[in-house]
Amino acid sequence: MRMTSTSTAHHSVQVAVIGAGVLGLAVARAISQTAEVLLLERHATFGSETSSRHSEVIHAGLYYPTKSWKAKWCVKGKELLYHYCRERHIPFQNCGKLIVATTQEQWKKDLPRLQQQALRNGVIDVTLINKEMVQQLEPNVSCVGGALWSPSTGVLDSHTYMTHLLADAEADGSSCTMVRCSNVTGARFENDGTIVLQVDNDFELHCKHAINCAGLQAAHVAQQIHSHNNNNHSNWTPPRHYFAKGNYFRLQGLANPFTRLIYPLPEPGGLGVHATIDWSGTSTKFGPNVEWLDPNLDLNDNHNSNMDGNLYCVSEEQIPQFEHEIRKYWPDLPKDSLVPDYAGIRPKLHHPSLQHSSPALEQDFYIAGPKQHHVAGLYHLLGIESPGLTSSMAIADYIAQQISISS
Repeated sequence: MRMTSTSTAHHSVQVAVIGAGVLGLAVARAISQTAEVLLLERHATFGSETSSRHSEVIHAGLYYPTKSWKAKWCVKGKELLYHYCRERHIPFQNCGKLIVATTQEQWKKDLPRLQQQALRNGVIDVTLINKEMVQQLEPNVSCVGGALWSPSTGVLDSHTYMTHLLADAEADGSSCTMVRCSNVTGARFENDGTIVLQVDNDFELHCKHAINCAGLQAAHVAQQIHSHNNNNHSNWTPPRHYFAKGNYFRLQGLANPFTRLIYPLPEPGGLGVHATIDWSGTSTKFGPNVEWLDPNLDLNDNHNSNMDGNLYCVSEEQIPQFEHEIRKYWPDLPKDSLVPDYAGIRPKLHHPSLQHSSPALEQDFYIAGPKQHHVAGLYHLLGIESPGLTSSMAIADYIAQQISISS
């Protein structure tokens, strides 16, 4: 990285990666082997938002529309992630998942339909098993007819995973520097192809490539980049993010009732209130539900940006709702055994209260590159929710390839 002393201090670097969540870390790791990378993170440490507030599940790739980015990158990313965990001794469990039917219609129609979707996505190890087999695997689970068994689903220690990604990016032979507490507040595009990022109004960062992996803030960063420059020749308007909150409750005072992940059928906006065992096998949590936030919510408002504020609080008032959902597959859940654990927020490209013109955009990740906004070297990764963790290494490989092609 080169710093030039002028009236406005600026740095020059080959690639800027904005956001040090799991995706930004994976992208920085993939690129740093061949290019100089500056990783910009607005918080004091990595993985402080969505990347630390989720189920830590390694998804198999069952649900997503065929040929979507989610389906492609989840299936590929799952294999890459398991290999990386084994190679680096990152704690994980390939425990498998049961998606249980709780009505006859689910058993006869919904689960076979989900199995076919999984097969279309290349997940060929899923099988329908009857109620007796479910009882053999998980004696505490109640179901109607049976369940769909996904043996390649698992859980991992996501914090250790992120720590290894950063260590790889900063290791000898790589070229990555992470700069904390740094916000991108604007940009301009030079005629020679240089992208100039304004960072905290303190200095300019000149780069050939900029990758926006800012998670919850990615749409806001895209708006800052494209609306606050004097040479916006693309006339591209970034889509906005909407937000869905997912609450989690923890089982208290009881031994783990399950040895595998237990899921209901998916619901609009999420995968249902499921039971997830901790990667260490010592605890069970339930969630997330789907709590759509106000479509006008601006996370950059000072009132809403406090990570310890009400936005991330889990209310005990939701316990009856959770108990109702959990007892559909675990009727013996004892009363008063759930305690609030944590909440996460997922970036969405749609909101159920609003009409949208692109249904496909609602169901998939959105990678906005030069084909969309006509700015060479600039990529925005938008709507990266589940299965973003599982897909992270596959998405990173794709972005590294795009940069290599355009270099």
